[in-house]
Amino acid sequence: MARIILVGGGSSSGKTFITKSVMERVGEENVTLLSLDDYYKDQKEKTFEERVTTNYDHPKAFDWKLIRSHIKALKEDKSIEKPIYDFVTHSRKEETEIIEPKKIVMVEGIMALIDADLRKMGDLKVFIRASAERKFLRRMIRDKQERGRSIESIVTQYFATVQPMYEEIIEPSSNYADLIINNDGKKNLSVDILTFLILRELDMENGDLEKRSNDIENEFSAEILNKVF
Repeated sequence: MARIILVGGGSSSGKTFITKSVMERVGEENVTLLSLDDYYKDQKEKTFEERVTTNYDHPKAFDWKLIRSHIKALKEDKSIEKPIYDFVTHSRKEETEIIEPKKIVMVEGIMALIDADLRKMGDLKVFIRASAERKFLRRMIRDKQERGRSIESIVTQYFATVQPMYEEIIEPSSNYADLIINNDGKKNLSVDILTFLILRELDMENGDLEKRSNDIENEFSAEILNKVF
């Protein structure tokens, strides 16, 4: 049975950066990464103008029935057919992606810790924090470069829904986290700590994995750990 690790946090808090960095260190052969961004509800029946007005930072924007069924299947070592969301058209693409479960399934997204049923399936719950200023700048760069948004639309959306929904819904979900990581910059112990915990979740009978685990554990001296825990 796959281990489910839920990684929540505000928009542009660094969830994707941290999860991908951890995957590289733990070994991509051991980790499946699933982004909840692909589980926004399909909006093909709406006009583009109507799609733009959707509050994408509210739980109602997500397809929770599909999310729960897919994560349950992955936990039971079953593959899924994941939707692919297009942030330019604000709707799902026609094609899907087959996702195979591995020993660890990392589920990341702003709503990762919101749903009670989803939390019950999580073996480890992580919340990523970052300052409002850093999140705003990260989001502006990402949405401008990767999603083709105008500066005006980015600013309007951030202050109309992103920040208010973070304060009302997302930030309180940190109360359910087993681990809270502050990610205001790349030079911190966040990746090391999460890597360490995930390696503890893995089957250490694998020789290569055990060697990798020992290598990483050697990085954690008593002095470093005493500063963290």
